[in-house]
Amino acid sequence: MTINSIHDEVEATRLAFRDGMSRLAAAVNIVTTDGPGGLAGFTASAVCSVTDRPPTLLVCLNRSSSVAGMFERNRVLCVNTLASGHEAMSKLFGGSTPQEDRFAVGDWIMSTTGSPRLTDAIVSFDCEVESAIESGTHHVLFCRVVGIAHGADEEEALIYFRRRYHHIK
Repeated sequence: MTINSIHDEVEATRLAFRDGMSRLAAAVNIVTTDGPGGLAGFTASAVCSVTDRPPTLLVCLNRSSSVAGMFERNRVLCVNTLASGHEAMSKLFGGSTPQEDRFAVGDWIMSTTGSPRLTDAIVSFDCEVESAIESGTHHVLFCRVVGIAHGADEEEALIYFRRRYHHIK
């Protein structure tokens, strides 16, 4: 083992990790909920498949976010995968805009769980939160998919890579 390889291992810091993760391309999603905890939504790229038996997604949510308590109380959510034309909406849901103002943009309908579904999303996954664990600053939500709505096949997906938006078919 050389001095440089030891140095590289020690440098696995928060900032180095964040820079490394910026090189991991990810779909951009708006995750929504509604119920006793209230109407809420946030932009997320930390969403992935867990299994198809039963269909389950993993969604990461910052525990200190203004919406964390709402998602915890509602225990339902909808993952809306964004198309290339949704970049402004992604920024709106990722900022400090009040919740009711976020939903004033876009065409939303109620999904089976009661979570808002974006009608022109690439795909929407309507889910019930089955379990959650804490890991560092985040809740990791395991979400059983109870409904799926597919968008238009010709839409380009909105991807986040190297701290910028990109569009792919």
